[in-house]
Amino acid sequence: MGEMSKLIVILMAEDDPDDCMLVQRAFEQARLANPLRIVEDGEQLMDYLYHRGEYGAPGAAPRPGLILLDLNMPRKDGREALREIKGDPDLRRIPVVALTTSRAEEDILRTYDMGVNSYCTKPVTFEALVTLMKSLATYWFQIVELPRNGSAA
Repeated sequence: MGEMSKLIVILMAEDDPDDCMLVQRAFEQARLANPLRIVEDGEQLMDYLYHRGEYGAPGAAPRPGLILLDLNMPRKDGREALREIKGDPDLRRIPVVALTTSRAEEDILRTYDMGVNSYCTKPVTFEALVTLMKSLATYWFQIVELPRNGSAA
């Protein structure tokens, strides 16, 4: 299963450049081999998933095996993008993990009601972020069985 996990693309939708850099560093520290792709907002996320605009060229947007989704982003926020993803029969099986700063119970409930697979709050320390990234990779790529629904884009 180890070889298979290296092929699974993780797509992160995050508008904060500092958070993106920290997650990239956490990936390196955690020694995760999975390719990490980053988009800045919900519009770019949907362009990536639908192979539109800058993601239209063949191979420019490999289908992710996991989406890390910030809820609060400009243009189209994570909640709107989540609603779109879970409403599309071709995309709804991609696991989506909300990775956000909000600990508000109403945000957690509403996000699960919209179909998010997991809800995680962003850790405050780098060490905790590394641990979270390792845990997410272990859980999603080694423990659970994911559907193999055309992972090639």
